[in-house]
Amino acid sequence: MHFDQRTQKALRDAGLKTDDLQAVSQAIVDAVDADASALEEFFDANDTVYSDMEMAHSTSAYPEHAVDYLDLTTHADEMRGWLRFDSWGVYVEGGRILPDESVELTLGPTIDGRVRFAPDRETLR
Repeated sequence: MHFDQRTQKALRDAGLKTDDLQAVSQAIVDAVDADASALEEFFDANDTVYSDMEMAHSTSAYPEHAVDYLDLTTHADEMRGWLRFDSWGVYVEGGRILPDESVELTLGPTIDGRVRFAPDRETLR
């Protein structure tokens, strides 16, 4: 089950039954899987994306990135993977689809922060 023992106890104390906890846990797993698929589809559909990432070698407020691939794996509520651009890559931990046709990923070492990506610069403004 997705919830740790303390959380399970608190939810049971609040009136949820084991079947309810299992259903909620499965819903979380399904949502993470769906988000991972949607994020991969976003990067598959866009050969080039723009970001709000501050980059030392770019003078643009929204640098351009040539996308190679995004590869994500999931386990329960965790999402991790690798985002590869044409000449560099970065570890990814977590991500979400935003309502404005952009996405946000938490990028690991060398970036260490949340970064928005969009198919055009106007979406990031």
